[in-house]
Amino acid sequence: MKIAFPLLLLLGLGSAQAAPTAPEVRTEIQGLLQRLQDSGCEFNRNGSWYSAAEARGHLLKKLDYLESHDAPPKRSEDFIQQAASTSSMSGKPYLVRCAAAAPVQSKAWLTQELLKLRGGKT
Repeated sequence: MKIAFPLLLLLGLGSAQAAPTAPEVRTEIQGLLQRLQDSGCEFNRNGSWYSAAEARGHLLKKLDYLESHDAPPKRSEDFIQQAASTSSMSGKPYLVRCAAAAPVQSKAWLTQELLKLRGGKT
């Protein structure tokens, strides 16, 4: 029994949940990333171009990372700023390129799409 209590205590400490993003914010972020995936645009991170679907997966991983480190975004704008604007490894801005248009920084592209998602409301 002497071993069981410390083991139970250790297991209990290991099961603490990370801070989740508020459901309405997470839903909006998922909608925003779905718009990115459906756009057919390309996403540049650290000098390489990826499909929008790959970008969506990458950004969802970054959201999970924020949550697991007790730093969930309080608003979708926070998510764009904290996770979807620059590489956490290199500090370089992410870019979005749609069709023949010149690439734009992901922060501007995602912010514009967020406004459209909200129906023009800020």
